Amino acid sequence: MIRAASAPPRALPGEARAASLARLVRAGELVLVPAAALLLAAGLFALFLLALGRSPVQFFELVWRGGFASAFSWQNTLQRAAPLVLAALCVAIPARAGLLVIGGEGALVLSGFVAAAIAIPFLGLLPASLLLAVMALAAAATGAAWIGLAGWLREARGVNETIATLLLTYIAIAIMNFFVEGPLRDPASANKPSTPPIGRDTMIGPIPGTEVHWGLAAGLVACLAAWVLATRTTTGFALTVVGGNARAAMAQGLPVGRLVLLATGLGGAMAGLAGFFEVAAIHGQANASLAAGYGFTAILVSFLARHHPLAIPPVAILFGGLAAAGGLVQRRMGLPDATMLVLQGIVFVTLLAAETVRGRLVLPGLAGGASGSAPR
Repeated sequence: MIRAASAPPRALPGEARAASLARLVRAGELVLVPAAALLLAAGLFALFLLALGRSPVQFFELVWRGGFASAFSWQNTLQRAAPLVLAALCVAIPARAGLLVIGGEGALVLSGFVAAAIAIPFLGLLPASLLLAVMALAAAATGAAWIGLAGWLREARGVNETIATLLLTYIAIAIMNFFVEGPLRDPASANKPSTPPIGRDTMIGPIPGTEVHWGLAAGLVACLAAWVLATRTTTGFALTVVGGNARAAMAQGLPVGRLVLLATGLGGAMAGLAGFFEVAAIHGQANASLAAGYGFTAILVSFLARHHPLAIPPVAILFGGLAAAGGLVQRRMGLPDATMLVLQGIVFVTLLAAETVRGRLVLPGLAGGASGSAPR
């Protein structure tokens, strides 16, 4: 007589509740940990201001007024958030593959310079729309190659990508300075060495009805595309596997080397586009203003957004508001322009500290069920 196969044991109500609570805690940590880091940083910075004899209340009021209180403030904020969104993707996309890339500043600066340099010989020869397309492609390719070089060094020579991208940043800025102050210097730029301007007709105009350039829209589209790539494609799943355990991914036959190059190349291309928009929409030429620190601030933006593409824009807007309010704070409170950098540094330290508690939150009654076994 054939006996029927027994059905798998059903989860006890207590186990189901514990599992649901564990998932809720993990989801909550994604928001609560960065939020707690921001609140702690605000408190520490308030103590810093008090030690200087300044009012924290006045500081945060001025930040609100300078970054978010009016339509003009918002446009200023969004203008500064645009490069942060794209440059943060230079950190977030490689992070999916377990890589810590911090060289977005170098890719942005070098790509912006290449975009300006490649436009100079064709001014007046190509239509503005075609010339802008050539500049954008050249900038994206330069950024992809620059950060992709760090990915290749990681796979071919075992060079740590964090160190490689940091050192490549200084090389990129040096290359830009060499050409801007030498062979490609515009004779008319006496006080501030610059390349010849690309001309107002070649520059990108603002989004209709605003003073914000199209780089913000490009950044939002890029974030959405990065989210789709990461969560809705087999390539994104493969990158996640590589980021979790590269040796296990290799054992499963995944092309780890190519995936690393893909992640670094895509990230670099995003930083390259940020450099393109800085030249084509803001400066109109390449000079030292390209090295404005957007690539470094973008590291903090990506970490605070937990490398999630859809969380990057709101975090970038927050830091864009801080940058927009910097001048007002400096004038009204008599603080140096490095004040916002101090605040960013405190945020980064508190975020690292907050990360140490992530995954360790234990609620009453959760410990027994989280492991999958019911309490006895």
